[in-house]
Amino acid sequence: MTPEHRWRIVLARDRRYDGAFVYAVRSTGIYCRPSCASRRPRREQVSFFPIPEAAEREGFRACRRCKPTEANGGDPAVALVREACRALDAPDAESPPPKLDRRLLRAFKRVLGITPQQYRDARRVARFKHELKRRPHVSPAVYEAGYGSSSRVYERANAQLGMTPATYARGGAGTEIAFAVVACSLGRLLVAATPRGVCRVSLGDHATVLETDLAAEFPAARIRKDRSTLEDAVTALLAHLDGSEPSLALPLDIRATAFQRRVWQELQRIPYGETRSYADVARRIGSPTASRAVARACATNPAALVIPCHRVVREDGEMGGYRWGVDRKKALIQQEAGKGKS
Repeated sequence: MTPEHRWRIVLARDRRYDGAFVYAVRSTGIYCRPSCASRRPRREQVSFFPIPEAAEREGFRACRRCKPTEANGGDPAVALVREACRALDAPDAESPPPKLDRRLLRAFKRVLGITPQQYRDARRVARFKHELKRRPHVSPAVYEAGYGSSSRVYERANAQLGMTPATYARGGAGTEIAFAVVACSLGRLLVAATPRGVCRVSLGDHATVLETDLAAEFPAARIRKDRSTLEDAVTALLAHLDGSEPSLALPLDIRATAFQRRVWQELQRIPYGETRSYADVARRIGSPTASRAVARACATNPAALVIPCHRVVREDGEMGGYRWGVDRKKALIQQEAGKGKS
């Protein structure tokens, strides 16, 4: 089932698919059943997950209206994985988790695209984020989230939070982000960066929409329009779009789960002018049954072009989904294929 197929199900509020997947809305931080009666969000704000626990692993909360955690699907592997997730989420769960039988390990990789240990690590980070928002100090949040010491949190802070725990506890306050919006061959291009690197690259039709989405993504940061600071990055991206600069080597400052990072790094290895299928990418990162999880990682890519998720298509050659519009994806692939042959 492709993301666009799921989106049509959500638009139709088709109850037959309750329990088959959930959809999450980045602007609200909430996930729902496909049949939820709530107002439909914009497509670019929506991500899909196979089970509620996967949405919660990314920090989303269950909708109180449709109660998606109570929906049951027909796939026995899904039920098995959900039961295991509940056990791993328990406050007294072992870490690392005990050795699990191969059937459960295979089910975990197929449904979520990660191992039970990776799931538990991600949920711990999510709890840590939640505790940081509730507490004035970092140390209590560390232990409430289940970490044995604060050193492990700080060691991984950049990869897990994109900022230090203390900064995250203040809602990102103090983080400075410069951005610019310029015209390009695909409409409008927004480029945003912290002093450490590019944190967002997005495409759209209207500058105001792109700017609003940036503010929603970083609500507590100090965001300013500053083309001069981003001149090198903007120039490189525009050159890349017109085909005169096939390679992009811009520094990134983005948050990612362990699985997302593996996928995004693999996408950056796809040569200009070539494509891979979701299944190809899954095999290359060592998770051959995780095609759906690869598609989700592509759908949540925060840096268009720099992380070239447009180069991933379905095995039958169809475009599949694209966060910034399938027409843009098709145009990018066609242009790169033409330049690659010239």
